[in-house]
Amino acid sequence: MSLNWVMLHDQEGFVRLPNERLVYSSPPRTSMSLTPPSGYKGGEKLSVQSSAGCIHLTNQRVVYLPTSQTNDLQSFSCPLLNVRDSHVSAPFFGPNVWTALIQPVSGGGISASLPAVQMKVTFKEGGAFDFHTNFERIKERLQQAVENTTEGTRGQQTVDLSAVHLEELPAYDAPPIATQNTRPSATPEEAQSSRASDAGTEPAEPPPCYEEVQSQSVAHELEERLRRAS
Repeated sequence: MSLNWVMLHDQEGFVRLPNERLVYSSPPRTSMSLTPPSGYKGGEKLSVQSSAGCIHLTNQRVVYLPTSQTNDLQSFSCPLLNVRDSHVSAPFFGPNVWTALIQPVSGGGISASLPAVQMKVTFKEGGAFDFHTNFERIKERLQQAVENTTEGTRGQQTVDLSAVHLEELPAYDAPPIATQNTRPSATPEEAQSSRASDAGTEPAEPPPCYEEVQSQSVAHELEERLRRAS
């Protein structure tokens, strides 16, 4: 993190770093404070306040620009990977507050005796959850890019920030299930009946001329018996 090291721009607010892209900007009445973390018992003092300004989120850092600059605060910036324990508080009364612990960097204008700095950003006109959601998304992808980066020739890791995907990934849509006009599985009784039908079953009605043929057969057999008896 650094105080008053951001290069300002008349139209865009601040000068972008190489491969830096703006992701989110808050409404203009967003306040910010920098203090030692809760429970800090050292002798270092720090109290930086701004009642109104804009906080900007890029793919590399968090930048806060106050509406009215003072000798203590013209700008503030912090690399995304130096932010820890960020969360949003939603009080019953009053605006939402984004709080985080910031790890100081060498030469950034914050005493090295401070292990961390507590940053509180009050979103008086809304936007706290939008800011936090985008922050967590970009930080996660930046961490993945760092983990997947191989060491350079001098043992230093160089991350290609232009290759870090910033947009929301499309929602996953399952492929449509092909519908077929298939008959439901047959019950055991239906399966047995089907097998019996395939093997051949007795017809529901006798074949044509069945009764006539049967009568002739009986008469022929009776005549044969009478002839033998005589």
